[in-house]
Amino acid sequence: MHEIQPIGTIHSPHKNIRDMPIQPKGAAGIEGHILVKDAFMDGLQDLDGFSHIYLIYAFHKAERTQLRVTPFMDTRTRGVFSTRSPLRPNHIGLSIVRLKKIQGNTLVVQDIDILDGTPLLDIKPYIQKFDAVADSRSGWLTASEAEIRDKRSDDRFV
Repeated sequence: MHEIQPIGTIHSPHKNIRDMPIQPKGAAGIEGHILVKDAFMDGLQDLDGFSHIYLIYAFHKAERTQLRVTPFMDTRTRGVFSTRSPLRPNHIGLSIVRLKKIQGNTLVVQDIDILDGTPLLDIKPYIQKFDAVADSRSGWLTASEAEIRDKRSDDRFV
């Protein structure tokens, strides 16, 4: 397998893990930026036509792996693959953010729920015709949009 190397760094106002939004829905309006390494700048061509992008990143502060976790929005222990916990075997995170603008190798984004200094592994465009799923189910998650929006992280995944 090819070794994965960061293509840049994600910057946000979230300086510590505690009290961060747990998903982009809880980070509405929060702005951050991404510095893409110069070697990958050509890959940004045509990205500015998309309103939203997926950021794929490393949970670089996750120091352990657990196959069963208690997620923020639940009180029961769940299998890690049915959660968004950072304690996954490969510590990979995924967020959809609004792309505001691109200036050289800097992407200005909004609705960012990611810890400052996080290594960026990849960027993919959000394409509604590909990605929106009308008849999806959310498994065990019963929280309302307001509960998700207002929930903040604690130290359970440190």
